[in-house]
Amino acid sequence: MDTNKITERILELANSKAVVTVGIDGLGGAGKSTVSEDIVSSLEKAGVHTVLLHIDDFITNRAFRYNNNYSPWKCYYYLQWRYDYLRKVTDKLKVTGKVVEVELYNKDNDSYITTEYCTKERTVILIEGIFLQRKELDGVFDLMAYIDVPEDERLERVLKRDTYIGDDAEIRAKYETRYFPAERRYVSEYSPAEKADLLLG
Repeated sequence: MDTNKITERILELANSKAVVTVGIDGLGGAGKSTVSEDIVSSLEKAGVHTVLLHIDDFITNRAFRYNNNYSPWKCYYYLQWRYDYLRKVTDKLKVTGKVVEVELYNKDNDSYITTEYCTKERTVILIEGIFLQRKELDGVFDLMAYIDVPEDERLERVLKRDTYIGDDAEIRAKYETRYFPAERRYVSEYSPAEKADLLLG
């Protein structure tokens, strides 16, 4: 996937603003992590300090996000993410020269570990993940890109990637009950492909 266009847009913003916050939005299996890593590499080569954050580092603990009082897709859509905390983190990171301690989710033991980040003049905060254009994150981003990949193609990717869930049947079942219904709600509610500043695919 060609990331030159978005990298150029980010560099334009970085030349006019001390700290720029960019979102790489897309549904499960769209390729957000790979695209983000390519962008970070290009920005660093151009001399721009980059902080890469993943929305999956800001999820709630397992007991909270798997709540039997709600259907699986509603748990994923409404209970999965620590949006308020992510907003606080980005606000702190926008103050240059300050070391910020950030709690990141550790899925191996369902706990949080603390990592330090620091921004300086000409810094890009790049956040990659799903559902970045929801109202809970209004005002966080200076630039938003959306990776648009059809559901059937993404399913083929996650069948190869998400083997920690189980075999193909178990992966399909989890996506059909938890992930895909929530993704369809997001697309219906927010039209992310249409509202993003840049469309990748």
